[in-house]
Amino acid sequence: MANIQWYPGHMNKARNQLEDKMNLIDVIVEVLDARIPQSSRNPMIEELVGDKPHLIILNKADLADPVLTKLWQKKLQQPGKFVMAMDSLHNTNMQALIGLVKKAAINKTKKLEAKGASNPTIRIALAGIPNCGKSTIINRLVGRNVAEVGNKPGVTKGQTWLKTKTNIQILDTPGILWPKFEDQEVGFKLAAFGAIKDSIFHADDVALYVIKHLRKYYLADLAKFAHSTKEEISNINDTDLLLAMTEQYGMRDDYDRFSLYMLQRLRKGKVGRITLDRL
Repeated sequence: MANIQWYPGHMNKARNQLEDKMNLIDVIVEVLDARIPQSSRNPMIEELVGDKPHLIILNKADLADPVLTKLWQKKLQQPGKFVMAMDSLHNTNMQALIGLVKKAAINKTKKLEAKGASNPTIRIALAGIPNCGKSTIINRLVGRNVAEVGNKPGVTKGQTWLKTKTNIQILDTPGILWPKFEDQEVGFKLAAFGAIKDSIFHADDVALYVIKHLRKYYLADLAKFAHSTKEEISNINDTDLLLAMTEQYGMRDDYDRFSLYMLQRLRKGKVGRITLDRL
């Protein structure tokens, strides 16, 4: 399997711009993909946070393994960090998010109120990897479609300050990866869930990686997607299974096409509620 890396120039620029604006930020809101809560954590964002309040959102929780999501919430909860799971697409927990932002910024707002400010503005930066749902969250908070939403990475290119109906201002940032994935499994997981452009990697490599994981942890989901039984799958290797599914889905021997199709179905939750990062 080939190595996967993707760090276009606009990401480095966005990282530098975010660093320049950190003195204006009251709370860092980091959006993770609940299906890969560890692999979707950008180490550069952690460096930028410093001692600022840090709110972590496990987004797309409706597509993730609910048992593992709860375990990851507990693991990520640390002093100075606030963690919540969310399904931004279906607009769940938005009021809880607003409440958590205000809780994270309580020290700042108390200081401003002591100086006579009434309902002071809270400035947050919404950051995370590409295609983790930041723009959807922003649109929910603002109450209208101000951030472009897409099902592919790299939709947001620049940084913008946005006002909400509450006393919260949002700095929208492009999805940012980091220059090198030290663990290549991270690259495969990011590719599987759409954080890396499909043209950057070989879809069959990533599909085989996913099949290996499904076989180990989600065999029933894999069997259902393959229109097969758990027993039949247990008697066939991953490559032959990929080829069998390609034919089963009417794509003859075009396994590249099927591999991409499988990844697209995985991202939409049609394979099952799958989490690739284990504890």
